[in-house]
Amino acid sequence: MVWDTIYGRDPAQPAVQEWGGISYALAALDATLPDDWQIAPLIKVGRDLAAKANEFLRAIRHTPNTARFIEVPEPNNRVTLRYESTERRCERMTGGVPPWTWAELGPLVRDLDALYVNFISGFEMNLETAQLLRRGFPRTIYADLHSLFMGKEPNGLRVPRTLPQAPAWFGCFDVVQLNEDEIQQLGPDPLAIAADALRQGCRTLCVTLGKRGAAYFTGNPIRTELIPAPVMHPPAFDHVIDPTGCGDVFGGAVAAALLGGAGLEDAIRLGNLLGARNVSHRGASGLRDHLMGKLSPA
Repeated sequence: MVWDTIYGRDPAQPAVQEWGGISYALAALDATLPDDWQIAPLIKVGRDLAAKANEFLRAIRHTPNTARFIEVPEPNNRVTLRYESTERRCERMTGGVPPWTWAELGPLVRDLDALYVNFISGFEMNLETAQLLRRGFPRTIYADLHSLFMGKEPNGLRVPRTLPQAPAWFGCFDVVQLNEDEIQQLGPDPLAIAADALRQGCRTLCVTLGKRGAAYFTGNPIRTELIPAPVMHPPAFDHVIDPTGCGDVFGGAVAAALLGGAGLEDAIRLGNLLGARNVSHRGASGLRDHLMGKLSPA
C-alpha cells in the first residue's frame, strides 16, 4: 500500500492525497473475482498508516472480516507523483517498508490457490526470495514487474533502469506483465525478449500499450496478438480524469479472469475494458463499483 500525493492530474486543482499502488489492483480483483474466491492480502504497511489502510481493506468484499494488512514499525511507503502528461509522470518515494523473506512468506502461501504479485515499490522481495517462492509454491503466480524497472536515487527520485537478471525474474512466475516502456528497456526485439522469458518457464508475457490495448506472447512455437482497447462512447482516453493505476487495474482484472476460467484473450479484453474505465474515476476509493459499471462515491 502506497500513500500518494498527486500533482498535475487536474492542473486547476491542488495536490490530492489518497491510497495508490496495490489499492487499484485490489479494487480490480474485488470487481472481477468469482464470488467463491477470497482475497488473502499479504501486504505490509507501516505503523503510521496501518489503521487507515485497514479501513480501506474493510471495503473489499472478497476479503474475510478478519483480514488485516501486516503492520511493520517502519514508516509506510509514500509517493509524490507529478504528471507531465496523461502517460508520463515523475515519482519520488519515501518510507521504509521492508522486503519479504522466504521465511516469512513460506507459511503464509502454503494454503493459497494462486498468487497475484505486484511490485509497487520494487523492493517487495529480492530475486533469491522470488526463486524460493517459485520452488515452494507450485500453483499459479501472476506478476506485474512494474517497479522492478525503477531505480531509486538517494533523494527518493524514481528513475528507469534495465532490470538486472531479467530472464531469471521471468522464470519465477507463470504470467508476467510489463508495460511498453519496460519491454523496450530490455532490448529492441519484443519477440526475442518474449522467447527468452518463455524459455525460463514463464507461460505468458503480457505487455500493456496504453490506449492501444495490450499484446501477449505465449506458447511453443510462440504466438502473439495485439488485443486493442475497447471502443467506448464517449472515448475513454479523450476524457481522462485520472490515469493513475491503469496498469494495476489491468493486472488485477486479467489475473482474476484467468483464475475464474477465462481464456487468455478474453481475460486481456476484460483488463483493457477495466483499465479504460479506470481513467474516468479519481482514486481507488469506490473504484470497485465504478469498474463494475455502478455508481460509486465521489
